[in-house]
Amino acid sequence: MNYLINNIIIRRFAALASLVIVSLILWNTYIFFQKFKQEERVKMEILATAQKELASNVDLNANVDLPLKVIENNQNIPMILVNENGEIDYFQNLDSVKSLNKKYLEKQLAKMKAENKPIELSYKGKNRQFIYYRNSDLLNKLTYYPIALILILLLFLSVIYMFYNSNKIAETNKLWTGMAKETAHQIGTPLSSLLGWIAILKMEKVDNKYVEEIEKDVNRLNTIANRFSKIGSAPKLKKENIVTITKDAFDYLKSRSSKQISFSFAATDPEIYTLLNKELFGWVIENLIKNAIDAMMGKGALTLTVENTPKKVKITITDTGKGMSKKLFKQIFKPGFTTKKRGWGLGLSLSKRIVSDYHKGKIFVQKSDIGKGTTFEILLEKALLSS
Repeated sequence: MNYLINNIIIRRFAALASLVIVSLILWNTYIFFQKFKQEERVKMEILATAQKELASNVDLNANVDLPLKVIENNQNIPMILVNENGEIDYFQNLDSVKSLNKKYLEKQLAKMKAENKPIELSYKGKNRQFIYYRNSDLLNKLTYYPIALILILLLFLSVIYMFYNSNKIAETNKLWTGMAKETAHQIGTPLSSLLGWIAILKMEKVDNKYVEEIEKDVNRLNTIANRFSKIGSAPKLKKENIVTITKDAFDYLKSRSSKQISFSFAATDPEIYTLLNKELFGWVIENLIKNAIDAMMGKGALTLTVENTPKKVKITITDTGKGMSKKLFKQIFKPGFTTKKRGWGLGLSLSKRIVSDYHKGKIFVQKSDIGKGTTFEILLEKALLSS
C-alpha cells in the first residue's frame, strides 16, 4: 500500500515539476523575446534619426559619415521607407532579385504594417516619411525556441514514461509467470494423490465407465499443469499431426458442453503435420471453442475445420453467437479486454501469444456479423516432409 501511495506522489510531483518547468521556459522566452523586440525598435529609431539627419542636411560640405554608417550597419532588420504619398522610396535587407517585383515589395510592406508600428520622419512638419520594418530572422527563429524546448521536454518525459511502463510490464509478466509456475507445482501434489485413488478404484473393480471419466479429468488437470509450467519459457516444438491434436481438444469440450450446441469437425486430410507444442496449441483451440460457446450462450452451432493448403495449415472456428463489430477485431486480443462480466480478458491474448510468438503463426478474426456469429482463423506453417 505504501509503495502504491509513493508511486502516486512521485507521479504527481513529476507532473507538477514538468508544468513548472514548461511555464518558466515560456515565461522567460516571452520576456527575452519582448526585450529583443524592443532593442530592434530602438535600432530602427536610431536609424530613423540618421535618415532624418541625412535628409535634412542641406550643407553639401557637411560630414554625413555617421548617419550613413548607422544606416549601413542595419544588416538584419528588413525595412521599407515610404513617403507621405504611400510610395516606396527605399528598402533594406530584402531579397534583391524578388524586390524587382512591385507586388513582392507591397506584400512585404503589408507584413511590416501588421507586425510593428511605423516610425515617422519629417523636417519642420514637411516631407513626411514613414519607416516600416518587420522582425529580423533571428527574432522570428526565437519564436520557435520554446516550441523546440517543449518538444524536447515531451520527448524526454515520453522516454521516462516508456521506460517506467516497460519496467512495470516486465515486473507484471514476471509475477504472472511466477504465479503460473507455482500453480503448476501446487497442482502436482493432488494429482499424484488422485492417480493413486484411480489405481485403488481399478483394484476395487469399480465400473470402468466412471473410472475412465475420472481418469480423463485427471489427465486433463495434468495437461493444464504442464501448460502453466511452460509459461515464460520458450516451448519445444515437435512435428505433430495437427488434426489429431485439434480433434482431441474439440472432443473433450464437446462431451462437456451443452447438448443444445451442435458440434461439427472436418479436416481435408487425416494427417497434416506442423511443428507444435501440443499442450499449448491445445490450449488455444480450447480457448477459442470456449469463447464461441460463451458467445452462443449455450445454444447454437459450432464448426471447426482443419484445411491443408499448399503452404499453410488453416484452422477456422465458426460459431452462431452474438458476433462483434469490426472495431473490436484487434482489441479482443489485447490483455485485459473482455466483454464478459466475470472475464479476465486473458484467453484470447494468451492464444495470440502462443500462436504468434511461440509458433510463428497468425490468429485473427476472419469475419463477424452482429447477431449471426464469428469466425476465427489460425494460420501455421506446414512441417517439411523431411523434418
